[in-house]
Amino acid sequence: MPYQPQKNRYQAMQYRRCGNSGLKLSALSLGLWHNFGFVNQIENSRNILHTAFDNGITHFDLANNYGPPPGSAEEVFGKILKSDFSNYRDEMIISTKAGYTMWDGPYGDFGSKKYLVSSLDQSLKRMQLDYVDIFYHHRPDPETPLEETMAALDLIVRQGKALYVGISNYKAEEAEKAIDILQKLGTPCLIHQPKYSMFERWVEDGLMDVLGDKGVGCIPFSPLAQGLLTDKYLDGIPADSRVATSGVFLNQNSITPEKIEKVKKLNEIAQNRGQKLVHMALAWLLKDERVTSVLIGASKPAQVTDAIECLANISFSKEELNGIENILNG
Repeated sequence: MPYQPQKNRYQAMQYRRCGNSGLKLSALSLGLWHNFGFVNQIENSRNILHTAFDNGITHFDLANNYGPPPGSAEEVFGKILKSDFSNYRDEMIISTKAGYTMWDGPYGDFGSKKYLVSSLDQSLKRMQLDYVDIFYHHRPDPETPLEETMAALDLIVRQGKALYVGISNYKAEEAEKAIDILQKLGTPCLIHQPKYSMFERWVEDGLMDVLGDKGVGCIPFSPLAQGLLTDKYLDGIPADSRVATSGVFLNQNSITPEKIEKVKKLNEIAQNRGQKLVHMALAWLLKDERVTSVLIGASKPAQVTDAIECLANISFSKEELNGIENILNG
C-alpha cells in the first residue's frame, strides 16, 4: 500500500522563519549523515523518513559524501523519495552540500566552481531530482578565492539547480565576507550550518552575531555532541554505543570523568525541568531566535519522535541558564 502521511502532521511541529527570507523550516530537521547508506537496512531508513514527515519534519539534510560509502545516502534517499514521497516533493525542503573530498583528482574537493557545479549535478542524479531547495558550500577553501566559490553558488541558483544557498563550517570573519559577496551577486545567503552544542560553543564568539545582523538563519549540527548530551553515558559506555562500535567521531578519550560529571549535573537540571537531557540540550539551542532549526540524526524511528518532545519546553529561567553556564564553565 502506498505511503500515506499523517493528516495532522503539521499541527505538533513548530516552524521558524529562516533569517530574513520567506522560508520557514521545521524546528527540527533530519540529517542523513549516518544510517542512510548502502550499509544500512533500507526499510529502517524508510521508516525513519516516514516518522519524521508524519511528525511535521519537512527539512531533510544531505551531502555528497554522506553514506557510507560516499554518495550512497543521496542514492538511498532518492529511491525512497521516488517510491514514497513523489506526491509530497513540494512539502519538503531537501538540501545537499559539497566541499569535502568526493572523488580523486584536483576537481573533487574544496570550493572551485568546477567541483561545486559537477558535484551538484552528480547529487541531483543520485537523488533523481531536478533541483534541491538548499545547496551549501560545506567548508571554506583556503586556496580558492572566496569570490569564485560564491559565484558558483550564485550560478547554481541562476541555473535552477537550487532555490537557496548556504554555507557550513565558516568562522565569523569568513562567513561575513561570503554573505556580503552573495548579497552583491543577488543571491542572498539563506543559512549557515555550524557545529554547535553545549559542549561546542565557538559560534558564540562572533558568528551568531554576524548571522543575526545579516539576517541569515542558523542550523546547528551535532547538537547532542555525538550522543554525550544524552543519558546514554551516565553509567559507563554501552556496548551498542557509537563509541564502542566505531569510535570514529567520538572515542573513549572524549568521555573523560570531568565530562561525565558535567553531563550528570546537566541531567539534574533537565530532570528538574521535567525533561530528559536530550530534550534540554535541543531546547537550549532553540531558545535562541537566531537558530532556525536544529539538525538531529536517528538510527531508528523512535529517536525522531523522542527528539520532538523537546518542543514542549524551550524556555529557560535565568536560574536554569546560570546553572547550565556554571556547569559548562566549571
